[in-house]
Amino acid sequence: MIKTHVCQNGVRIVHEKMPHVRSVALGVWVGAGSGDEKESEAGIAHFIEHMLFKGTAKRSARTIAEEFDRIGGDVNAFTSKEMTCYYTTVLGHQAPRALSIMADMFFNSTFEEAEIAKEKSIVLDEIAAVEDAPDDDVDERLWAVMYPEQPIGKPVLGDEKTINTFNRKMIDEFMERKYTPERIVISVAGNYDDRLIQLIEVQFGSFKRGELAAQSSTLALPEFHGGMTLKEKDIEQAHICLGFSGLPVKDNRIHDLVVLDSIIGGSMSSRLFQEVREERGLAYSVYSYYSAYKTTGTFMIYGGTSPENLKELSDTIDEVIHSILTDGITENELYNAKEQLKGGFLLGLESSESRMHRNGKNELILEEHKTVDEVVALIDNVELSQVYRMANDIFTGQRAISIVAPKEILKEFKID
Repeated sequence: MIKTHVCQNGVRIVHEKMPHVRSVALGVWVGAGSGDEKESEAGIAHFIEHMLFKGTAKRSARTIAEEFDRIGGDVNAFTSKEMTCYYTTVLGHQAPRALSIMADMFFNSTFEEAEIAKEKSIVLDEIAAVEDAPDDDVDERLWAVMYPEQPIGKPVLGDEKTINTFNRKMIDEFMERKYTPERIVISVAGNYDDRLIQLIEVQFGSFKRGELAAQSSTLALPEFHGGMTLKEKDIEQAHICLGFSGLPVKDNRIHDLVVLDSIIGGSMSSRLFQEVREERGLAYSVYSYYSAYKTTGTFMIYGGTSPENLKELSDTIDEVIHSILTDGITENELYNAKEQLKGGFLLGLESSESRMHRNGKNELILEEHKTVDEVVALIDNVELSQVYRMANDIFTGQRAISIVAPKEILKEFKID
């Protein structure tokens, strides 16, 4: 059973007991990501995520790492376009110790200039790694087309120009604006004692931030744009990514989209996988995926193939989309998609870490917790007509295209 508790300062604690496991997963979720950044701050949310591991008044970066090793715990973090999460998984009796270390990192990181300088170099290497991975690069470039000059369309990692300007003052100002109690959720799942929840309230339930929050300008709602971007790169494989306007995460039609995604390219029996890979042998990797955020959402299709097959791959993707719009979807496809989605959902809830992630994200973004049975029912209740209507809504609108390929292949494509 999922329980929630709101501390006096607005921090929310969401926790779920799993008596059959030995572990406890603990996550500190912050409603701050790259979509919250000013133009001059691009990449700072992700940079702060790195810096919280670089030492506190009591612990060096090495000490933090050693202490988590000493309690047998895994610790990690990630930053997305609308959130940052710091999380650990430990044996149940070590959870109070893990909480103490994470609270120290969260509140007492020193952000020393020497560490900031070192981390700038590390993040710039991370950006270079994305550019060296064309399947990642083609996705990042697609976002820039879909949401030009908008924070959500910019890379989570930022860029060299802004990262080189980061300093302690900028970090403090961003955290004062965005790391505020009402934006923070502590998620716990596993075999824990109720005293752990009390300890969380002691550690996180009284701090105050936010004097600068009221002064920060409100970001405009993201607006989807169509268009094309082509990048010349001397590589062995060509990469294409198509983007369409999707749904915000709270839209009541989101499960129609989830089912459509599974049918088009979310599984091995999907239209794209079967037509592109199994029937025509055009690509090893082809799939669809969706991203749903508070204020916007996208639906995307990716394919990677040998350069000489890129045009045929692009045409085949269009044929698959056209066939869905003209011929519709079969009852068998709908049934298979629902069963695959339910299986994936239920199997994904078997670990304490997966439960912690689900609950933390739901509390932070959705501010509600549907039961497992309610989610299964929402999937089961999706009808063929709803999926077909969703396909029409998505594929008859604007599209964005991103391609990374050798120069001679790009001649077959043109920017309108």
